[in-house]
Amino acid sequence: MESRKKCEETEKVYGDQLLQWAYGSKLGGHLLSFLSRPELSRLYGWIQSSTFSRFKINRFIKDFHIPMEDYEEKSFSSFNDFFIRKFREGKRNFSSTPSDFCAPAEGRYLAFDRITPTQTFPVKGTYLKASDLLGDNIKAQPFMEGPLVIARLCPVDYHRFHFPDSGEVLERYTISGELHSVNPIALKTKEDIFIKNERQVTILKTKNFGKIAFIEVGAMMVGKIVQTYSGIQFFKGQEKGYFLFGGSTVVILGEPGRLRMSSDILEKSKNNQECFIKLGEVIATT
Repeated sequence: MESRKKCEETEKVYGDQLLQWAYGSKLGGHLLSFLSRPELSRLYGWIQSSTFSRFKINRFIKDFHIPMEDYEEKSFSSFNDFFIRKFREGKRNFSSTPSDFCAPAEGRYLAFDRITPTQTFPVKGTYLKASDLLGDNIKAQPFMEGPLVIARLCPVDYHRFHFPDSGEVLERYTISGELHSVNPIALKTKEDIFIKNERQVTILKTKNFGKIAFIEVGAMMVGKIVQTYSGIQFFKGQEKGYFLFGGSTVVILGEPGRLRMSSDILEKSKNNQECFIKLGEVIATT
């Protein structure tokens, strides 16, 4: 598989000073139990959906160098309306080759070709198990020792997520939890975020890659996770849903032997380095 160019990038963090304080100081740590409550994030999400919030859009675009030429041209009614902006037609495409597994979201990726009892990710010392992610030992059985993909979305990113292949939905459910930040600042100090945060799980039967567990992980100040698809059948590249305001994460679990992860992502992931991957880029093959 062809190696990606400029796989690494330096992340400019939205609200980095607040996150440093919350996760790096004693006083901030005492307030985390309050800040990570879902009710607070829902309230903040409501504020971002107010018409008043639209006045900070232009400053956000300027400060974070958002390439608006990549997105549909429209008048945004609120910051959340801007936050879930769509790409222009043709700006992102999914491979039509059946054996290509395409990135379901645009963000910073870690990938592992096999989950083992001693595997640690995304930071040293953290153990992530399929049963913990899915909240059920039986549901986790098909994915034991299979591949894992973590796509972390920053507030500056495109926040819609898509189906990586065609197929049908087998099951969907929500796991309640906290809403901690998924920023590296938070991950270094609170290592169980991906299994403690609120998440939505969809078990998919794909046409070319067997069963896939598609997990959307909520995060601090994420107002809501919205599923936009309907019915059971879905097609490759179809929008599955979106996150309202906040950094968020998509986690993919696969069956053993069904996905051959891209070597460049695997190599970086071994060194705890994320790769920025665009929506629809090939990240694995059969």
